[in-house]
Amino acid sequence: RRDVHEYPKLRHTSCVVRCNRKGVKRHNADETRLSVRRNRKPPERALRKNIRHRAKRSWYRVTIPSERKYDKAWLLNSIQSHCSVPFTPVDFHYVKHRAQFFVQNARTASALKDISYKIQDEDDRKISMFVSPSIVPYSIQNKLKPKQMEHLELTLKKRYNDRQQALDLQKLRFDPDLVGHNIDIILNRRSCMAATLEIIEKNFPELLSLNLQSNKLYRLDGLSDIIEKAPNVKILNLSKNELKSACELAKVKNLKLKELWLEGNPLCNIFSNKSAYISAIRDCFPKLLRLDGQVLPSPIIADTGIPELIKPCQDSYKGSDTMKNLILEFLRQYYFIYDYGDRQSLLNAYHDEACFSMTIPLSCKDPALNSLFEYVKESRNMKMVKNPYLRRQLLKQTKHNIVDTLIMLPKTQHDLSSFLVDVCSQTEKMLYFSVKGVFKEVEGKSRGCFRAFTRIFIFIPASNSSIYIMNDELIVRNASLKEIQSALFISVPISCSSSLLALPQEQQKMVQAFSMHSGMKFEWSQKCLQDNEWNYNKAGEIFTLLQEQGKIPEEAFQQIP
Repeated sequence: RRDVHEYPKLRHTSCVVRCNRKGVKRHNADETRLSVRRNRKPPERALRKNIRHRAKRSWYRVTIPSERKYDKAWLLNSIQSHCSVPFTPVDFHYVKHRAQFFVQNARTASALKDISYKIQDEDDRKISMFVSPSIVPYSIQNKLKPKQMEHLELTLKKRYNDRQQALDLQKLRFDPDLVGHNIDIILNRRSCMAATLEIIEKNFPELLSLNLQSNKLYRLDGLSDIIEKAPNVKILNLSKNELKSACELAKVKNLKLKELWLEGNPLCNIFSNKSAYISAIRDCFPKLLRLDGQVLPSPIIADTGIPELIKPCQDSYKGSDTMKNLILEFLRQYYFIYDYGDRQSLLNAYHDEACFSMTIPLSCKDPALNSLFEYVKESRNMKMVKNPYLRRQLLKQTKHNIVDTLIMLPKTQHDLSSFLVDVCSQTEKMLYFSVKGVFKEVEGKSRGCFRAFTRIFIFIPASNSSIYIMNDELIVRNASLKEIQSALFISVPISCSSSLLALPQEQQKMVQAFSMHSGMKFEWSQKCLQDNEWNYNKAGEIFTLLQEQGKIPEEAFQQIP
């Protein structure tokens, strides 16, 4: 028996190997089993498998769980600034409220692991990150080859209208040029959408209009990169696709769209009415002017740089002139919709997690309580409501519950000229003010009754340079005789009562309402309505347009005391 040390490629087995189910032979204790390891190359199949395995180990998935969706640009910039290794995120997308993307190589993955819980959002909440090994991302696996990219680029150039800066990608998969070269472009695939956006960025960076109609899109993860590739897009056509939720639109909400087409998608059928549909879409695109070809009413809170104006003022709690005008403009828009429009549209004014409560400041024994019966059932007067469960129930939380409550309240007509506004507090991140005034009920058993009210609003800035109502408290009581007389006197000034009385009663009401909500004098309001054939909505649109262009003279407006 030779010494095994002389032959390092021989293995010595000195123990008994028992028989198992696979039929391994037994050896005696004094027998030696020799195994010869061959010096040969692994088969080609094993080599390919080994390469794939190494490639698999080089990719990592990064998951960021959260209760809300962070803005993609803000999140990635924050991670890049904290990470010690520069990296390129691949396939960034959201799975519900979890952000996910992929990175290549272990060094980057380790650096990202190290910054978990080291980034804080605007609410000082720490952001966690989970990093795990992953297969090669699908967009990398299915990446188009150079020849395919070349053909796709030629196809897109043929579909581009240079004069209108518009790209028509309708039914792109069935384009004859692509089909003829056996190129299958399915825009639901991130690889295909990424290739398309890459070509757009290279060839049409000033793109204004993009038509993606009839591409069977059921998600918009891949399209989210359009914000970096073609940020000037103002018109987007997503009609006749398979989008089932408005949440998909949040993935492209940073586009400053003026016109959007969604008809023919399942999501259009999930809303109870048209107003709810418009409100949900406007949550994503506050500047939207047209939806499915229809002109939309002016939004309640426009992009007017409000957060920059919310700064501590130096002239008492009444607020500066700038702040006063800002608040009055909001009140005009808010109460115009509250009194004359569909209150469902007020969804745009409230934050998703806003709170609302209403109080009737009367005791149970007060006889005046009977005349306020329509408000009593929603009253959260803490002196009267002792049950903790009922108190919680009467505090309306989330904007949908708030607006549902407002819709149930009686139809009203507020006298804006009776409003008294007091700015209680303001910082760069909050505006807190109250408004007192008089309104009249115009429907139901209490029609013609005058009420006095106090409303307390707390606003916070939104990410799109607008503001949202975060807290809304309404206090309602019967108006005093003096308040009623004052309101009646203000609503029909003597100086224009003669011209008003010459009109039919219905038109008189329209002039008064238009004057209150536009801020214009009665004669100018009357002229605006007459010029637009007494079409109230059309007159409102023309007034808004002319006001934005600065074509309405100052003498047309009432002097604000």
